[in-house]
Amino acid sequence: EMGIDIWEVIEAAKTKPFGFTPFYPGPGLGGHCIPIDPYYLSWKAREYGLSTRFIELAGEINHAMPGHVVKRCVEALNETGKPVKGSRILLLGLAYKSDVDDCRESPTFEVMEKLKNLGAEIDYFDSHVPEVPLTREHSNWAGLKSVQWDEGFIRACDAVVILTDHNGVDYAQLSEWAPLVVDTRNAMERSDISSGKIWKA
Repeated sequence: EMGIDIWEVIEAAKTKPFGFTPFYPGPGLGGHCIPIDPYYLSWKAREYGLSTRFIELAGEINHAMPGHVVKRCVEALNETGKPVKGSRILLLGLAYKSDVDDCRESPTFEVMEKLKNLGAEIDYFDSHVPEVPLTREHSNWAGLKSVQWDEGFIRACDAVVILTDHNGVDYAQLSEWAPLVVDTRNAMERSDISSGKIWKA
């Protein structure tokens, strides 16, 4: 890794006085259209002998992001002397973007699967999605309920991973209660919270 903070890069780019629209990274793509529709264009372009390398490259990078998040979780836990196996990890946000109740194609599902496969105990908190609905690809999580926003519960977790930056979350409380935070949305810094126990992913 080059040690470049993408959030600092975006803030610097935003100083351009015109012609710039910021786009922010996250743990992967979700929703009902963006993860799928570009591939229709790519498929159609191939019928005409056209190359859509940027669409396919973007897809590869987006598809790799949940794995990157899990890698950062493992690194963060290792720094505290804990293996991921047996660790209790709270995933903050099941919806695919902030302040909605739509979890179609949410990257949180893939993060859940990967961490569970590594032996972690997984819970999630999302006031917009109180229960995991039945989905085609992640039916094994159907019926799982969001935990309550509770100091004792959060303090008992080994790590909290911010995957969706809902505006109703009290990030100052989270910083105080959680022993370790892995932040994929820069939510903590945007809330003016800095701490040695916050890892960016």
